[in-house]
Amino acid sequence: MSYDLVLRVGTKLILPFILLFALYVQFHGDYGPGGGFQAGVIAASMVILLAITCGLDLAHRIAPQAMVQRMVPLGVLIYAGTGVAGILMGKNYLDYSVLAQNSASGHELGIFLVEAGVLITVAGTMTSLFYSFVERGR
Repeated sequence: MSYDLVLRVGTKLILPFILLFALYVQFHGDYGPGGGFQAGVIAASMVILLAITCGLDLAHRIAPQAMVQRMVPLGVLIYAGTGVAGILMGKNYLDYSVLAQNSASGHELGIFLVEAGVLITVAGTMTSLFYSFVERGR
């Protein structure tokens, strides 16, 4: 049995667990260490691992370059849009208290949206950097 086959099968088996861990870190960020940046790096590492073990073509099918490039400004837009929503509702930039009926729920929603924006931007940036380095080395 080839080691290459073992690596490919092992990678494909572990990828859902890497994504699940990234989501855990994202959602657990309110209560402990973690959040959008860490989750974004973990999600990007999933694509990078797939590219290294199974080939760049498969990674491009899972996370196409065009989608990855759109993730960076989308995450920034989510982050900034969450802050601007506070201004439009008469409060300060990134004042989450106005995002829901009560202040605590608004704060929770605001943190979630900001961290989601960070996750999308970081995952897109890291994956795009990897794609750029690989394309440059060809």
